[in-house]
Amino acid sequence: MYKTFIKRLIDIVAALLGLLVLSPIFVVVFVGLYIANDKKPFFFQLRPGKGGKLFKIIKFKTMNDKKDLNGALLPDAMRLTKVGVFVRKTSLDEIPQLLNVLLGEMSLVGPRPLLPEYLPLYSTEQNKRHNVKPGVTGWAQVNGRNAIGWSEKFELDVWYVNNLSFALDVKILLLTIKKVIKKDGISKSGEATMSRFEG
Repeated sequence: MYKTFIKRLIDIVAALLGLLVLSPIFVVVFVGLYIANDKKPFFFQLRPGKGGKLFKIIKFKTMNDKKDLNGALLPDAMRLTKVGVFVRKTSLDEIPQLLNVLLGEMSLVGPRPLLPEYLPLYSTEQNKRHNVKPGVTGWAQVNGRNAIGWSEKFELDVWYVNNLSFALDVKILLLTIKKVIKKDGISKSGEATMSRFEG
């Protein structure tokens, strides 16, 4: 009952309330990133959802599009703007994903949606992370986020899929608030973002 109906109902209500309550912050961040990123405050990217079905995720854009002399994008750490650093550390870049939740492409809680090119690299066990909708936050996020390795991250994702419940989702949401306040696990040691998954 919870997995098939109540979870979706909670997602809709919470996403609507979240967008309403956070709308002042949404506007301020939008303006700041609009100025810092050459009028490009949003970041859109295809991500695999439930069953591996692709959807377009929306986040606040924390990096600019500066390139080197060969036309290749500069490393992530060099493209992070000052506003972007603040937005990422406070996890405000995730706010627009509430729109993905309303559209039914994501849930408030679930494994984080990763890059489409990772799909053929997963083992059968790791691929179970796609048995549920991806989430704005998840079990891996409250147990290390980007500061843990891929294998551990996927083990945590699959554990969540196998143990999904209302109580677990509430626990994850409460731990997420704590993590955001403490700014834990934003990136892997020595890197601005999580390193790429190579299989």
